[in-house]
Amino acid sequence: MIEPAKISQIPEILSMTDACRIAMEENGIYQWTTAYPSKQAFEKDIEHNELYVLLQDDEIVGCVVISLFMDEEYRSVNWLTENGTNYYIHRLAVHPKYQGKGLAQQLMAFAENFAREHNAHSVRLDTFSQNKRNQKFYEQRGYTKLGDIFFPNQSQYPFHCYELVL
Repeated sequence: MIEPAKISQIPEILSMTDACRIAMEENGIYQWTTAYPSKQAFEKDIEHNELYVLLQDDEIVGCVVISLFMDEEYRSVNWLTENGTNYYIHRLAVHPKYQGKGLAQQLMAFAENFAREHNAHSVRLDTFSQNKRNQKFYEQRGYTKLGDIFFPNQSQYPFHCYELVL
């Protein structure tokens, strides 16, 4: 079941995203840090009604942020659609012990359907250039790889931007 996140769930969400960070680091992917994603980012996501959690047996096993807000870093990207009603996906995560069961697919289908229901032009996101598994995941869902952006506080490596035209 996917539902809007609650402030009271933040500790469990942070525990899950930290497990994801550790699992990525074990595979040589330094995409997230101990400072990102942060409690403050998730509080803001909830305040804006943008954070959704995937529950199984009352346990948070995944999350996704679905936002209309375009980060400044995205302004330089040559998107496929005009800027307007575009949804941005952030902080997609599935707890490592639940990965490989189609839950990320479920979260993305939810986000894409949410965007369609709200008459969006597209869904946009970025993923770490060193995370080949994520790139393949989005490409198999029909996303087009566009330009690169940088988050120097996270990594020296770029993040690839992707867009799915709806």
